[in-house]
Amino acid sequence: MDLRRKIHFLECDRCQRRFGPSESEGTCPDCGPTLGTLTVWYAYDEIARSFQRETLLARREPSLWRYLEILPVPERPALLHPRVGWTPMYDLPRLAQEIGVRRLWIKDDGVNPSGSFKDRASCIGVARALLQGKTTITAASTGNAASSLALFAACAGMRAVIFVPQTAPSAKVAQLLVFGAEVLAIRGTYDQAFDLCLAAAEKNGWYCRNTAINPFMSEGKKTAALEICEQLGFEPPDCVVVSVGDGCIIGGLWKGFQDFLRLGLIQRLPRLYGVQAAGCAPLLTAFQQGQDMAAPLLGGHTCADSICVGQPRDHLKALRAVRQSHGAMTAVEDEAILEAIRTLARKAGVFVEPAAATAFAGLKKLVEDGLIGNDERVAVMLTGNGLKDIATALRASGREPTVIDPDPSQVPA
Repeated sequence: MDLRRKIHFLECDRCQRRFGPSESEGTCPDCGPTLGTLTVWYAYDEIARSFQRETLLARREPSLWRYLEILPVPERPALLHPRVGWTPMYDLPRLAQEIGVRRLWIKDDGVNPSGSFKDRASCIGVARALLQGKTTITAASTGNAASSLALFAACAGMRAVIFVPQTAPSAKVAQLLVFGAEVLAIRGTYDQAFDLCLAAAEKNGWYCRNTAINPFMSEGKKTAALEICEQLGFEPPDCVVVSVGDGCIIGGLWKGFQDFLRLGLIQRLPRLYGVQAAGCAPLLTAFQQGQDMAAPLLGGHTCADSICVGQPRDHLKALRAVRQSHGAMTAVEDEAILEAIRTLARKAGVFVEPAAATAFAGLKKLVEDGLIGNDERVAVMLTGNGLKDIATALRASGREPTVIDPDPSQVPA
């Protein structure tokens, strides 16, 4: 379907002003970049005529491109060949019993090409940039979105300029450099890197992939929700638990579930639960206070660097997702995050970075607090591979190798 026909309009999340499909690649000019995030809405009635359960069941494309009818591009660019999405869902009855829920699945997005969930948005961002004939694309990131963007920009032959805080883990910076990105390490916070990136993009006419600023990034992120529905036979779980930093992933998941409901592919919506690190939880504070915007938090600290965001940029979508779904938010300490890394590795065989483990640690707390019941079916979104942060993984292991001589007598029985 022609792009102008399938995208109905973009809508401001605050004032509900509507824009045509080609009118805005940014935020609402009336509400500004802090409050004026946009949501993409499609011509669902027309799309539903040919996009049905049977349509998907007949497809053999094991990637997010199987949902092309509700993605903001006319086709998959041939240059973007790495497979993104259709990541595994593992059914874990032993852990379900241990935690105290009826059914537990984990969705492992650490197997995506760059090792994180952010590939879902980056491949859409590069596809949109190619549509507009852009040659340079930029983003600010704590690491995962940046390494993801660098990968897809390399595939497309585009220049990538990446802004990261100087504290970004070396494994993530290594990916950026290997993929050929120009890396600007900022002596400051992620939030300062974000603002600098926006200024540079506007000044130089670069395509900006930044969370919340670009409304089309949520359209890539929502595909994880579509996969969850399809992988569970179009029967969504009762709850989905996900870690939260900027708020973009939980907002994207909610959009995906809404899209499938509007198309008649599912009959109900799950509750969404957001988990922040206790050392950096501005969205939890906003949720508890009934606010729509988190007050900027200076000096947040957590081992989960990917979600250490003092000024969440997608706060409206994140808080709306939790409230509209009748879910909740919580926060967990770093020790619980480290324990979750060990548990997922040793009892599920999945190696995750701290931000991903935060969601699993949050599930345990949500059950203990009675927010998720013992009879519920729960999916946990794991957003990044453990190789992203080796230093924290070693800390989480609680072990050291035993050094011995090449002597059989020194090998323990």
